[in-house]
Amino acid sequence: MNVTDQLLATLLHYGLPALFGVNVIAAIGAPLPASLMQIAAGSFVEQGTMALWQVLFVASTAAVLGDQIGYGLARWGGRRLMARISHKIGGDDKIRKAEALAKRWGGPGIFLSRWLVTSLGPWLNVTSGIAEYPWRRFMLWDVLGDLLWVGLNVTLGYLFSGRVQALAEVLGSLAWLILSFAVALLSGWKILRYLRA
Repeated sequence: MNVTDQLLATLLHYGLPALFGVNVIAAIGAPLPASLMQIAAGSFVEQGTMALWQVLFVASTAAVLGDQIGYGLARWGGRRLMARISHKIGGDDKIRKAEALAKRWGGPGIFLSRWLVTSLGPWLNVTSGIAEYPWRRFMLWDVLGDLLWVGLNVTLGYLFSGRVQALAEVLGSLAWLILSFAVALLSGWKILRYLRA
């Protein structure tokens, strides 16, 4: 039984507390499959073992709480502490990517990292905190993105109840494909502008 299977069994056995815990810890930065847990919870809603409003509320609250913890630690813990932590868990490259995204996109970058490129979300929390991005704006973009992320995952789990794990794998690949396509378009546009000048 791998970690994902164990987490799904935990969700089935413990329900909402397990969903809450995994979402908080994943939002802080641990490599746990929060999207898969939300999709599985959507499947359980379809099967009648969980209530929709409870799943949406618990998963969204947990994601926002975890994001706020990451932001707060970085804002008040400083760059040195975050660099030490990220180095130990292999996040140096992700922090650099998240810093570039934060500088380039600001609030919309925070929003997109919540639901489109979720693997950068925890690192964007850290870079936003270190850069002292205004907390109220961070909170607004964070809440909007997390609500969309949770809503999409739970809805997909509800609609495709019988194919939860396959759906989660496809969505993970699709997010990176969309990001790569966006980067390629942006790079092509910049090269074209450079050549015209």
